[in-house]
Amino acid sequence: MPPPRYSIPVLMFAAALGFSGCAQYASISEKKPHFTPIRSTLATLDKAEQGIVHALVTSRRDPLAALGGYLSAAQNAGAQLQRTPNNVAARDDYNFAVARVFDALKSGKLDPWTQPLRVPSPEGGEYLFTRAPDPRKAWNPALYDFSPADKFEVGGTYVQKREIKAGVGAPLVVIGRDANVNAAANFALPKTYYGVTAVLRFEGRRAIMSFEDPLASEKTRLGERTFPLAADFTVPVAVMLASTNPKLIELARAFRPEKFAKTARIVKLQPYDPNKTVVLFVHGLVDSPATWAPMIMSLRSDPRLREKYQFWYYSYPSGYPYPYSASILRHQLDGAEKKYPLCKPMVMVGHSMGSCISRLLITDADEKLWFDYFGKPPTQVRMSPASKAIFTDALIFHHRPEVGRVIFIAGPHRGSDLASNWFGRFASSLVKAPETLLGAGRDALGLITARSDGLKLKRIPNSVDTLAPNNRFVRTINTIPITPGIPYHSIMGDRGKGGNKDHTPPVSSDGVVPYWSSHLDGAQSELIVPSTHSAHQNPLAIAEVRRILRQHAGIGASN
Repeated sequence: MPPPRYSIPVLMFAAALGFSGCAQYASISEKKPHFTPIRSTLATLDKAEQGIVHALVTSRRDPLAALGGYLSAAQNAGAQLQRTPNNVAARDDYNFAVARVFDALKSGKLDPWTQPLRVPSPEGGEYLFTRAPDPRKAWNPALYDFSPADKFEVGGTYVQKREIKAGVGAPLVVIGRDANVNAAANFALPKTYYGVTAVLRFEGRRAIMSFEDPLASEKTRLGERTFPLAADFTVPVAVMLASTNPKLIELARAFRPEKFAKTARIVKLQPYDPNKTVVLFVHGLVDSPATWAPMIMSLRSDPRLREKYQFWYYSYPSGYPYPYSASILRHQLDGAEKKYPLCKPMVMVGHSMGSCISRLLITDADEKLWFDYFGKPPTQVRMSPASKAIFTDALIFHHRPEVGRVIFIAGPHRGSDLASNWFGRFASSLVKAPETLLGAGRDALGLITARSDGLKLKRIPNSVDTLAPNNRFVRTINTIPITPGIPYHSIMGDRGKGGNKDHTPPVSSDGVVPYWSSHLDGAQSELIVPSTHSAHQNPLAIAEVRRILRQHAGIGASN
């Protein structure tokens, strides 16, 4: 699909909302992993290092022989670890050999997953190379392509820091060979991109490869000893972003939302674990779930957060009016709850318009919004059943009991002047409303009551309209309090200009949303960080989210 073309004013509007222009979210390039033996000459190398050196030399002309060399090296390095578990050189040799196993499999087009593979050993005889049994069909390695993480150089605007964990095993990037069947029904990614760690164990000459999830396990076993499980939390995300390039459709989803209606759904980023609290991320206008990559990679680097939390996101065409996007999210939560019942209340984290959506999920509107629009109960309002269903879902709602805490980041709760000035009006005129919403608007316009403040609804609002301070929904929702008993927090940016020195209420802005719009009375905490509107990617804001999540899970600061 070619990238859409837009006018200069549209691109300026997108840039003001945090869209990062021509910069790549993530870039990847492959490198040749370098092996540096501890000993200086071939004659003094131990058996593991000798095996690696010989395998590297033969890898191009004879991948099967190289595979045997890597298996032998891993077996010898693993034996050293059994004897001296703190031997970092032996650990590194083991990890390097295991990673190169996958290079040999790829270059030789070898398949040990569908049936065991006989591999000649450089020491004589042969290995029987196979995989550890796993009852989960989705964990069948024949369904995926594997690339060692140490082969990648990564960068880009969303990949500023590489988050890794030292330990035993070879971190891999796993890419599904086919699209995920029933991805929407299973709340899964359209195609699998994931990070696992390969651990190779031996029973004599039987070499058994297992694939372990560093988001589910902190340790692994070799023989009778337990070791930290190695992990790379950055490369799998960078490969996914570089491969799918979500930037290509962010503008299109904002200005042509109907074309992307099927992309509105919850997605879980790791296998469901009923013992872990869900953190649900909600992006903003002209954006996508990719915007959360820096935060997710950073949070995953905290072992206590990995232990306590699992990460999901809500993706949606951001051209929809946000009350409509919130109604879709409620239906998505209903479906997710049936398939993956939550044992613990979730934490929602919303950025920009995602904060407004999140706010609606902890609000009891009852029929207050409906009466503000129509002046009488739904039973007395005559419109088509389809139109009434849309307005009922968007205007009559209660707080979601599965939401236990919300973190608002750069939330335009009272709107943004950018959405109501000429710039915002022009951008709003470019949003092509879905026909279903246009039809509902035509049904309702003659029924909506006039307001004493003179506000008049001329058409069904879109996402830009519902971010304007004088929007009818924005005015009314801010008269309805957040449901008591649900803690919430606010984070906002001030473009690095600093707070008020005399301790009066700040008058700052992140360049898009002013403080008076982001501030909410009753927040358990409020933090202003030196950031533009992309405050959710600021290191101080990420640290604050980490602090809140640790507090929510009862994790002490020293743990």
